[in-house]
Amino acid sequence: MAETVEFRSNGNTASGYLVTPASGSGPGILVIQEWWGLDSGIKEMTDRLGAAGFVALAPDLYHGELAAHDEMDKAAHLMNALPADRAARDTSGAIDYLASLPSVTHHGIGVVGFCMGGMLSFLIAANRGDKVKALVPFYGFPQGAMEPDWSKLTASISGHMAETDQFFPPEAAKALETKLRAMGKTVTLTVHAGTGHAFMGPHNALGTFNAAVAAKIWPEAVAFLKKTLS
Repeated sequence: MAETVEFRSNGNTASGYLVTPASGSGPGILVIQEWWGLDSGIKEMTDRLGAAGFVALAPDLYHGELAAHDEMDKAAHLMNALPADRAARDTSGAIDYLASLPSVTHHGIGVVGFCMGGMLSFLIAANRGDKVKALVPFYGFPQGAMEPDWSKLTASISGHMAETDQFFPPEAAKALETKLRAMGKTVTLTVHAGTGHAFMGPHNALGTFNAAVAAKIWPEAVAFLKKTLS
């Protein structure tokens, strides 16, 4: 079942797209959008997580604004104009809302993010180490000044990065993996050969959708989430 829900966000209200599995219950997963907004591609991924047995929630970080898949300038503007403090409040509120649902059967929450959402998922996990126990970021991670204080990060991380990516270079992904492992964190950031940025995106907005890689990775991601949140 899919529905639009509202939840508290530090005194304000935010909304999101919630999918509950046919079984009526399962582990909770937060799904973080790309720079386009809460679009059809993110809803499709949320639907797929619901079909795999998770209670999946994609918060609308742009509060109703969207960029079409041929509007890269608008998408970049929306991403750059996104208030960092509001995004942090909304995602934290979404985690608390998800964890409070009777349909969510485990205390730990998983986070799956794509592109901008992949980067934000790391920040969410570092900020909410009390709840976030599994992290699956796709082609996105914080770099340089965007890196958070990693000390509260408790999640196990299985990330999937592109070989050709001007936004998130694979060398930087491997450097982050090395850094976090040296801090005792459980993290693997796999760089997939022959892929470009957004290779999982069903919308194929950048012409980089890779059906073969996506078909291989998705069951692995689902299995990782189920094992880590069991």
